[in-house]
Amino acid sequence: MKTVLIVEDNEKNMKLARDILRAKGYAVLEAVNGLDGVRLVIAHCPDLVLMDIQLPDINGIEAFTRIRADASTAKVPVVAFTASVTPGDRSRIGHAGFDGFLSKPIDLKEFLATVRRLAGEPST
Repeated sequence: MKTVLIVEDNEKNMKLARDILRAKGYAVLEAVNGLDGVRLVIAHCPDLVLMDIQLPDINGIEAFTRIRADASTAKVPVVAFTASVTPGDRSRIGHAGFDGFLSKPIDLKEFLATVRRLAGEPST
């Protein structure tokens, strides 16, 4: 079974993403801040990480940098999953080197296509 880690501090956004992924056959891990997200990536090496950018402790870009800096997790695909869509935010996210970008609110078709492309189909 493919595993997706969602790093998201908004309960409604977390629930929606979790419910969609589970309905499509993915296992889901959850973190509500960047530090826990980094810890979970290191502990579980998920197939994909959906990383919010605005988080309560370290931001998603810093969490992403830490994931990439660890040899055991450097290859895990990480998608910026954020409502931050100003040109400055998009530029920072693009320069950081994320594997993809998903905006909130979720566009179901784009969300599932991105997850499938980067995590692969879930094996049921």
